[in-house]
Amino acid sequence: MRLAMWSGPRNLSTAMMYAFGNRVDTAIVDEPYYGAYLHHSGVEHPMNAEVLSSLPHEPEAISAYVTGPVPDGLKIWYQKQLTHHMLPQFSLDWVAQQENVFLIREPARVIASYERKRETLALEDLGFLQQKRIYDYCVALGQSPIVLDSDDILADPPAMLAALCAELGIAFDPAMLSWTAGPRAEDGVWAAHWYDAVHRSTGFGAAPGPVPTVGHEFVEILKQAQKIYQQFEVLKLGV
Repeated sequence: MRLAMWSGPRNLSTAMMYAFGNRVDTAIVDEPYYGAYLHHSGVEHPMNAEVLSSLPHEPEAISAYVTGPVPDGLKIWYQKQLTHHMLPQFSLDWVAQQENVFLIREPARVIASYERKRETLALEDLGFLQQKRIYDYCVALGQSPIVLDSDDILADPPAMLAALCAELGIAFDPAMLSWTAGPRAEDGVWAAHWYDAVHRSTGFGAAPGPVPTVGHEFVEILKQAQKIYQQFEVLKLGV
């Protein structure tokens, strides 16, 4: 099984990668399109040069890789995919060969987390628009993608991960609930900037508190992102 987990940034995506990476039957890969996104968009991110030098730049080569054999002869290949990395000119044909899951998060939480790491922020940076586009593409293929809310996972990790595994037709492994603190070998080079919190963790964090208030400069972005989030909310997996 090639499992593509689609999310925007600042959305429990690395913790989910670590959870699946703790399974004995699963290989993981961290944001394989990141280098292509930076190269073809011209966007400047922290550690830009390091990311560009560590990953391939051509989407055709990447799609061939992620649709190839599961590494090491394992059963599952968990692929952490950030939706905004899929630029409009990148083909989505390859997603027909994956099990596609969409991880959503309340937009105010995303914005509050993101603004601590970057000084500027646009709606396109959050991945909601791209997430909806990719989801609709999967549905047009005849797929029924799974939708997960990160707040639900944090509220009850065992129940939500068990429900996800059941939907995927794989056995739940309790090892998914905890991991050793520190980096993983599979981390992208950008982990030095972005992964400090997950590197300090040994499992999923506490249940989410109240939804934060975002700065006035982000209110319009929040409104637009919430419209998309609300469309996903009615589709999300429960327990």
